[in-house]
Formats: sequence, structure tokens, C-alpha cells
Amino acid sequence: MTHIPDVGDSIPDFVIKDYEGIELESEDLIGSPFVLYFYPKDDTPGCTKEACAFRDSMEMFDDLEATVIGVSPDNAESHATFIQKHELNFTLLCDQNMAMARKFGAVNEKGGIIRSTFVVDSSGTIRWVERPVSVEGHVERVIQAMKEL
Repeated sequence: MTHIPDVGDSIPDFVIKDYEGIELESEDLIGSPFVLYFYPKDDTPGCTKEACAFRDSMEMFDDLEATVIGVSPDNAESHATFIQKHELNFTLLCDQNMAMARKFGAVNEKGGIIRSTFVVDSSGTIRWVERPVSVEGHVERVIQAMKEL
């Protein structure tokens, strides 16, 4: 069985592209805290509610000098449409083969995404995990975890 990253672990290594085709590597994120959240599908009710909650709380994340990054199996075109439609103010990563989700233990036995969120400190160490995520009150819990870093 593959190790599922948890609190106290370093983030797994990854290389992935965002919705604009810009490549992002795990080490690019080291140096400031960040939130990495995995969600099943763009523009579905739960995923939209979660994304908009992050959008509406971005000032608090900015105050904490934290980056928010969403990850789903959707392609770049889907992400771009989702971002534009809901005026999202953070990047979305395209994990079409779910390789990154697997590294973070965010794939269930049936091959679907487990809604999962990781709060990571500036050294790349996972400090808080919610898996599976309950969308209601989720962003507030994430902000509280960020404040405790």
C-alpha cells in the first residue's frame, strides 16, 4: 500500500501544469505557506461552493501570506471557464491522470477524487489535513489551521 501523506510529512514531489499551461513543481511552493485542495469536478454544486468560499476569503489568505491552489482532473479549458465564470482569484492545476491526487491519497477505491485539503507550511511540511472534506465551514477551518502555523 502506498503511503498516504499526513500531518508532519513533507509534501510528495510532483510536476503538474496549471490551467494556463505553466508547469509547477513541488519545490516551487517551498518558502511560503499554502493550501492545496483536491476537488472532483469544475462547476458542480459542492465544488463551486468550495471554490467560491476560497475566493471570498482570499483577503484573509493574503494577510497570512498563503497561496491557495485547487486541483482536479479537469482539463485546462474547463478550469479556465470555471475561473472566469466564478471570478476565482487563485490557480487551478490540471491533474487529468490523477497522478498528483494519488500521491496525496485523494483517490478512492473506485478511482474518484476524495475531496481533500492540505495546509502546508513554508518548509513543505503538511500541518493540517481534512479528508474527506465537508464543504460547509471548510474554508473557516482552513483559515484557523493557517493561523496556527
